[in-house]
Amino acid sequence: MRTTITTVLAIGVTVLIALPALAANLQSQSPPAAAASAPTKPAINLNTATVEQLETLPGIGRKTAERIIEYRTKAGSFKRIEELMNVKGIGEKSFLKLKPLIAVQPRTDKAPGE
Repeated sequence: MRTTITTVLAIGVTVLIALPALAANLQSQSPPAAAASAPTKPAINLNTATVEQLETLPGIGRKTAERIIEYRTKAGSFKRIEELMNVKGIGEKSFLKLKPLIAVQPRTDKAPGE
């Protein structure tokens, strides 16, 4: 039993040590031309987006887009993109898909000292 636990721990440590090198290796193998030629869409600002703009996001239908705007209205505004998970219908998996496509502009209406 002790040998099994030691073996499992050794394998786990080896994997943890090897992960950064593996990730760097995978990134270096991706073709840079494809990334450079892919057009990047500007992130959708959760604090100003319309229902129609929100519906362009993957997995966001009309009802969810309306809930996002309702949350924004009630909460004042989104301070962090992670708040999107407070909206009914958006869980962690959905959020992770949306994360690179959304943004929250910093508030510009802060009073001095706030």
